Amino acid sequence: MRDLAAIRRRPALLPLLSSGAALVGAVVLGLIVGAADLPARGVVLALLDELPLVHVDHGLSPVQHAVLMDLRLPRVLAAVTVGGLLALAGAGYQGVFRNPLADPYLLGAASGAGLGATLVIVYAHGDSVGGVPVVPLASFVGAMGGVLLAYAIGAGANRSGGTANLVLAGVAVAQFLAAAQTYVQSANTDELRRIYSWIFGRLSGIGWADLRMVLPYALLSTVVLILHGRLLDVMSVGDEEAAGLGVRAGRVRLVVLLAASLATASAVAISGLIGFVGIVVPHLVRRFVGGSYRRVLPMSLLCGATFLVLTDVLARTLTAPGELPIGVVTAFVGAPFFVLVLRGTRKVDV
Repeated sequence: MRDLAAIRRRPALLPLLSSGAALVGAVVLGLIVGAADLPARGVVLALLDELPLVHVDHGLSPVQHAVLMDLRLPRVLAAVTVGGLLALAGAGYQGVFRNPLADPYLLGAASGAGLGATLVIVYAHGDSVGGVPVVPLASFVGAMGGVLLAYAIGAGANRSGGTANLVLAGVAVAQFLAAAQTYVQSANTDELRRIYSWIFGRLSGIGWADLRMVLPYALLSTVVLILHGRLLDVMSVGDEEAAGLGVRAGRVRLVVLLAASLATASAVAISGLIGFVGIVVPHLVRRFVGGSYRRVLPMSLLCGATFLVLTDVLARTLTAPGELPIGVVTAFVGAPFFVLVLRGTRKVDV
């Protein structure tokens, strides 16, 4: 029995190790490639030099070291955080709704974040208050507000509709908040450039303060979602069957939705709206490791982080010395790829 359990663990461990190695490689590539290319050896040594009790000569000039530590490293870590959170949230939503086409913005998180960011960009004086960046904070509050409003409306409707009520409530809330955002934009056309810069997604300009702001929420949502993988597997057979196994489907659904929404809000707070990560990555992961969410969730976290780091490298280099919005690049890469995946998929196990 022990040998059989070890054999069953190997297929799950190997993809995790491979995905972790791919993420490390992508991070190193993201740190060395850019408008100012940095030597790989110097980058690795400089990172080691930041560790406690480690002192090595990295050989980077003061300018190169400043570029690495103040610009390149927080940007790459932001890509890791945002990509991982969006893919993880997408997998969580797909598990709750038992639909591989569900994405992190399904319940109004995108429209809520957009309205919050737009209001602050238009009416706030300056980008920070008391040293706290206001646009990320406003988009975070807006995203969570949109999701909670959609959930309140869906939960207050006829419970016999199940998750369908939540989807319909999310559509209604998203349309309302998007209309409000459009009204604010049309009345303040002089700020459209800044608004669209946020809407199209961006990783440039993200600093350590932004990362510190979302880190607690990112960690909390990640831990909660990973721990609910087994319960999502049980719920995949249906609510009645799950209840017979002692799983309270309504409570699990609420916790997973809140955690996935918190992950989504944390991501869009610092990056703006970046599409396709939450759909494409979990869908691809599911094809390689099967439908068990004990595997899909952690694999989506790692693969989503890798995907966005590599996509950001493309955004920085395709039109150098200019830069493409990261959301545009993910759409160009993700949309055709997703179409190919769907054409090659006859049946999806969720």
